[in-house]
Amino acid sequence: MGGIVDFEVVLPSSTVEVEELHAASGVPVADILAITHTASFPALDEDEPAWELAATAGRTVLERTGVDPDAIGLVVYAGSGEWDLPFWSPAAKVADELGIGNAHCYEVTNFCNGAMTAIRTALAELALNGGQYALVLIGDRLSRLVDHEDAESKHLFNFGDAPAAVLLGREGTLLDVLASAARTDPSWADYYSGDVEDDRVLMRRRGRRPGLGDAYLENFPARVHDVLDTLDRRIDDVDWFLVNQGDKGMHEKLLAKLGIPAGKSVFNYHRYGHMGGSDPFLALRDLIGEDRLTPGDLVLVASSGMGFSWGVTALEYRGR
Repeated sequence: MGGIVDFEVVLPSSTVEVEELHAASGVPVADILAITHTASFPALDEDEPAWELAATAGRTVLERTGVDPDAIGLVVYAGSGEWDLPFWSPAAKVADELGIGNAHCYEVTNFCNGAMTAIRTALAELALNGGQYALVLIGDRLSRLVDHEDAESKHLFNFGDAPAAVLLGREGTLLDVLASAARTDPSWADYYSGDVEDDRVLMRRRGRRPGLGDAYLENFPARVHDVLDTLDRRIDDVDWFLVNQGDKGMHEKLLAKLGIPAGKSVFNYHRYGHMGGSDPFLALRDLIGEDRLTPGDLVLVASSGMGFSWGVTALEYRGR
């Protein structure tokens, strides 16, 4: 099937500061820290386009691997669908910036599950058409979609930004993609939606329907077992379990329900906010950089997105 040849994450030049969130919203600092777990985290500057950082990540990956831009047959830009410009293709823009002229360019919208969905889609297309490489770009602008003046939006105050690029190929992989499973519970479709205010799109939670936490604890384990059953593996075979860094408490509950020790996961809450689809790649970057992965390690990546969708993808580390 192929997998991840290389990837890069680029952090923006600005940050969100908890003290600033407190001043804007009136929410006590302690209450905000209970959500963010850090006093500041990376976020796009007001005039910093996400696509430019995604292009920087893509350029770094192509230069590091020596892959010719003409060998890229697919460029997919993943995220929430709220790009730097409306009615516009950031995938095509980045392709043009990188000199990729022979690719099909398009976008995948599945919110924070978008990156892993795009990887699944791109690998399937490579297998279908016999292509050699695909480039998946992660370029959300989550911090710009949160109303920091609204105390009712405090549960979103940890949303930051970290554009990334993931080079996929059929050979020479760093991480093989072994299996993947995903499901959407459409009954949550209207739990969040956006409002346009002062030329900005802002996320709003619609009401206080209970049960989303239970849905996470039902759907993630079910997808984990779907993937492990496909591979004829067991929970004890999982070497690393990575999850979106949206809610530390949920992360801990999920590990407990699955029976996976916390030492087999990565907790970056003290360093970053919730970086959308880039969360697992920040974790992988640390694991690889610190030589904590061994060839043959089974890594499960659990990602979720509004809508609500839950996905689990199994990777096998092959080493550089």
